[in-house]
Amino acid sequence: MWRSSHVSGGNVHYVEALYEQYLADPESVPDEWRSYFDQLPRPEGSPSHDVPLSPVRDQFYQLGRENRPGRVVAAADSGENKKQVKVLQLINAYRFRGHQKANIDPLGLRNPTPVPDLDLSFHQLSKADLDTEFQTGSFFLGIDKAPLRDIVDALERTYCRSIGCEIMHIVDTEEKRWLQRRFESVRSAPEFSADVRKHVLERLTAAEGLENYLASKYPGTKRFGLEGGETFVPMMDELIQRAGGYGTKEVVIGMAHRGRLNLLVNILGKNPTDLIDEFDGKKVIERGSGDVKYHQGFSSNVMSPGGEVHLAMSFNPSHLEIVAPVVVGSVRARQDRRNDEEGNKVLPINVHGDAAFAGQGVVMETFQMSQTRAYKTGGTVHIVINNQVGFTTSHPLDARSTEYCTDIAKMVQAPIFHVNGDDPDAVLHATQVALDYRQQFKKDVVIDLVCYRRRGHNEADEPSGTQPMMYAKIKDHPSSRSLYVKRLVEEGVISEESAKAMIETYRNDLVEGNHVANALVQEPNESLFVDWTPYLGHEWSGNADTTFDMKRLQQLAARMCEVPDGVEVQRQVAKIYEDRRKMQAGGLALNWGFAETLAYATLLEQGHPIRITGQDVGRGTFSHRHAVVHNQKDGSTYVPLQNMADGQPRFTIHDSILSEEAVLAFEYGYSTTAPKDLVIWEAQFGDFFNGAQVVVDQFISSGETKWGRVCGLTMLLPHGYEGQGPEHSSARLERFLQMCAEHNMQVCVPTTPAQIYHLLRRQVIRPLRKPLVVMTPKSLLRHKEAVSSLEDLAHGKFHMVIADQAELAPAKVTRVVLCAGKVYYDLAAWRADNERHDTAILRLEQLYPFPKEELLEALKDYTNVDDIVWCQEEPLNQGAWYSSQHHMRTVADMLKDGLGRDLKFAGRPASAAPAAGYMSVHTEQQRQLVEDAFNL
Repeated sequence: MWRSSHVSGGNVHYVEALYEQYLADPESVPDEWRSYFDQLPRPEGSPSHDVPLSPVRDQFYQLGRENRPGRVVAAADSGENKKQVKVLQLINAYRFRGHQKANIDPLGLRNPTPVPDLDLSFHQLSKADLDTEFQTGSFFLGIDKAPLRDIVDALERTYCRSIGCEIMHIVDTEEKRWLQRRFESVRSAPEFSADVRKHVLERLTAAEGLENYLASKYPGTKRFGLEGGETFVPMMDELIQRAGGYGTKEVVIGMAHRGRLNLLVNILGKNPTDLIDEFDGKKVIERGSGDVKYHQGFSSNVMSPGGEVHLAMSFNPSHLEIVAPVVVGSVRARQDRRNDEEGNKVLPINVHGDAAFAGQGVVMETFQMSQTRAYKTGGTVHIVINNQVGFTTSHPLDARSTEYCTDIAKMVQAPIFHVNGDDPDAVLHATQVALDYRQQFKKDVVIDLVCYRRRGHNEADEPSGTQPMMYAKIKDHPSSRSLYVKRLVEEGVISEESAKAMIETYRNDLVEGNHVANALVQEPNESLFVDWTPYLGHEWSGNADTTFDMKRLQQLAARMCEVPDGVEVQRQVAKIYEDRRKMQAGGLALNWGFAETLAYATLLEQGHPIRITGQDVGRGTFSHRHAVVHNQKDGSTYVPLQNMADGQPRFTIHDSILSEEAVLAFEYGYSTTAPKDLVIWEAQFGDFFNGAQVVVDQFISSGETKWGRVCGLTMLLPHGYEGQGPEHSSARLERFLQMCAEHNMQVCVPTTPAQIYHLLRRQVIRPLRKPLVVMTPKSLLRHKEAVSSLEDLAHGKFHMVIADQAELAPAKVTRVVLCAGKVYYDLAAWRADNERHDTAILRLEQLYPFPKEELLEALKDYTNVDDIVWCQEEPLNQGAWYSSQHHMRTVADMLKDGLGRDLKFAGRPASAAPAAGYMSVHTEQQRQLVEDAFNL
């Protein structure tokens, strides 16, 4: 039977080709062949279609050798059957490479490379085969066999018209087959009803109408208009309405500059009158600097088939793609609040520019986060408004090294739909498939809206100076709306008069200041909003009641040290937990890790959810936290703080991807949406935050001043000079202090376990919400002098200034040394060793807002002081000196006789690098700066 069957050795070349086709796509071969290949023996643990070809080849050749001489080879080796395989390969070629032939450029300037795979001759087929019937395999044609002519025609219409599908890079067969069915079943061009198409035209009319109105009223004024990409507006309308039909309650949008004003007015429902006021330069917020109109955010509610949907557009600076992780962070916070683990209730939409999408690394970081436990949101819909030219002068050859700007999305196997912006029906279909895919598979998806930019980068530019050929073409190219009207009139869907009436109606509404967004809810359901009311309008205060009942504190301390039976704890970790039990019982002084963890326990007890992320937060880079216990038996984890009590608030702690920029931006977005939560990002080393400098500059330090956006994010940045070199010493304290003004954030340098305990509690117990930047220690985590007691935690508070702890006679003190951080312990040790009882050492635990009153109170008893010295470990041009010395002088001038005008500096010499790389140099510098503090 084996020798005479269709798999006999004589047919090995045919079967081998078919098997290769099966390995590429199991669904592309006929059912009987797929069933046969599925039953072949394969290595242990291999997927059904992921096996080496060699065992199969060997089997077939062996069968060939066993054939009797003169035996007739079965018909499977006939020319007809060989061509059948070639037809299946042709179908697969269209699925893989049809997008390269697709008509996706409305200007016709795209010059794609030839695609030989799509020619009949490449597959050893010819026009003579067009009328021959072949099996269609998994290609959805509605029938199992069809003439080659019909197959090719269906392939061309599906993969080579206005939508170019990139889906074959997806490994998961179910996802790939689902997408193939969605496009192949309707040839990528479903028949939409007349009402649907009229609605699309109405939204196109709105998009074009706003741009024309603003161009006539404010010619030459920068607005980053949408001309050339107007189909973006009906696309967003469809996304939101379709999402609402799925039961989505909130949509968060990250929006590029281009088209932002159009989206605000025509989709989110911003009143045109308010936009006109902004064009006229009127101030729209009472306090702060404000921001330009194409950076502004907005929120509103619209009605959808599934009920009311809350829309929120994020504020966005000119750093383009940095808003993408902010959006998904805000979405995750909203999903957590709704216990929406699947991501069904809140949808993120990120809108990008083509050059920025390809060029800015934060896009890659955001994709990389999309399926991780700490950052997943059930998938983001990405839209690229692809003008085919970046900024003003970029040519695609200069803008990227890949064929498409969207190729970066393939790293997470996101499907990509390139769609011609001049074909609104195709745009509508791609939009529907994209959202349905996201809802079905909970993964990211990308729509590449290929369009153009009718004007320059902004309305004051003359683009033909750098893009003469493109803009010669654009000059004579009709708008998307004009082309669609012509098409609908020809098909009898609408009359020209009706189309013109839409223009007049829209313009009248603009002039009269009416809302022009469809389905806008005038009296929104406020339960869909995040309630910030309790956290607004508070003036700066450094005080908060962070005390806690001692008995309950001890109970929580005991509970957070419990590890269930069956969890085998690693030896060093077991010692840490054993020490914590002694601390809870009063047998040991409290160290940093214990106090920090107990702060979290008490906040959970008081109803505050907690979220901590960073590259090594579960353990702590310096092995001090160990909030996540790893079972040595099976690798499972146990988190004591997640098991404090039934019904407790969320305690989320995850090691992050190896990123600073996207991760910190995510946490900023999360914290701006979760006012009740303690949200913490910890850098692996404080130095590494500079990989996220843009987040600090554009959001954390200035978001409230620019946009009125309140944020309570906490950054823990390990900082301290222990001889570990330029990249492992400084969290760049000076950078934060340089950005401090108007009480925009807090910069603190706690030096005891009790201080970090009360500082973290103050951050959420106090209703004021300000970013908190903490210079956390490294060596102090286990320093024998850096300890506290349970009484300090239960009954204490955060001290912005810590007075001298030594028993000094104030009248005998002639010198005061001010310092912050780890250097205090070096100074205290030198003073004790050298018996310098004439010098007091004061710690500034909060450097901004600068605690003038508290410092003055700590200094007032030293009436015979001759010198005040600021001592820091950092070089002269770094650390707190340049940004804080004027505050210290002000306080010193308030003392008797104007003391302090000769405020001295003790620290490392000015340096281009943050720290010395050689231990010998570090040690000598440290010795010298400590001695200088006492002897200058």
